[in-house]
Amino acid sequence: MTTTVSTPALSIGPIALDSPVVLAPMAGITNTAFRRLCREYGAGLYVSEMITSRALVERTPETMRLISHHPSESLRSVQLYGVDPKTVEAAVGILVDEDRADHIDLNFGCPVPKVTRRGGGSALPWKRDLFGAIVRRAARRAGDIPVTVKMRIGIDESHVTYLDAGRIAEDAGVAAVALHGRTAAQHYSGKADWTAIAKLKEAVTSIPVLGNGDIWQAEDALRMVDETGVDGVVVGRGCLGRPWLFGDLAAAFAGSDTRFRPGLGQVADAFRRHAELLVEFFGEEDRACRDIRKHVAWYFKGYPVGGDARRELAAVESLAHMDELLGRLDRDIPYVAEGIEGQRGRAGSPRTPALPDGWLDSPELTPAQREALIEDESDTRGG
Repeated sequence: MTTTVSTPALSIGPIALDSPVVLAPMAGITNTAFRRLCREYGAGLYVSEMITSRALVERTPETMRLISHHPSESLRSVQLYGVDPKTVEAAVGILVDEDRADHIDLNFGCPVPKVTRRGGGSALPWKRDLFGAIVRRAARRAGDIPVTVKMRIGIDESHVTYLDAGRIAEDAGVAAVALHGRTAAQHYSGKADWTAIAKLKEAVTSIPVLGNGDIWQAEDALRMVDETGVDGVVVGRGCLGRPWLFGDLAAAFAGSDTRFRPGLGQVADAFRRHAELLVEFFGEEDRACRDIRKHVAWYFKGYPVGGDARRELAAVESLAHMDELLGRLDRDIPYVAEGIEGQRGRAGSPRTPALPDGWLDSPELTPAQREALIEDESDTRGG
């Protein structure tokens, strides 16, 4: 029997969402093309790829392209990463003053070594003064544009930060906080700790709290809301190769048992549509085809598509070539839940987070660490 949860529309500051669902930023995935595709299936808030604040302030061409939105994206959401309060504030100023965003999310959850070794992402909330300074300055500079925070439980089990960070963010005037129920050390391994999400919901009472982690299908989202009391959910890897998950989520939160169960023909059509949108986004067909190759395994997961067909699709060179390859598939093969549902993306294994020297010695920044953070962020390649 399907569990249904009656959930009111989620409001993030002045933004009222028809469905309490947010697409998590994913590097190399949540570009305009993928956001548009997801929106074609369902409602929600669709956040951009992570943007490096320094690169935005310096207006690097790639960054300016990444913050662009298609005219159909009436709600423009940008996620910023930064370790220097002044630079983050300046980046927020560009988005606000030039009318480039309707919502700004601050990244304090990324566990990738090239981010954490700078003291950024999921490493940063350990330094409470730095975290508070960034959030306060961003929220103040944003004015009427809502700012939200996405974070993890902490660096590891011995350095838990999410409750303090949640309260600091709430006091700083953010519009919502989201928690991925894993530590940086877990990366994407193991199981997300939904009890931590519930504790954050109990601690932060004046703004919405969103939960993230292990939402692979609509029923998982309903269960998270039921078990934790969160106001909404953030979905990342669960939508890889399944943009229709947002339609399922909208239906589930509306109390409907209707779910999208695509046969192979419908999956092929979605894959082709994704490629078309990538061509429009990149403006180059060959680059779009190179990009869509990484999505092959996700789209066709669980379907009886042979190894040769998968390899050929993962080397597709043009839309015409794609049409030829997709035309060989048996479009009548139906959806079979076993093998299709469940985890997507690489879980990996736990690892010791890469951190700046002496980072864990104290939750306060030393002068040397402060200088090093500013210096490191001038390298914009990580954006």
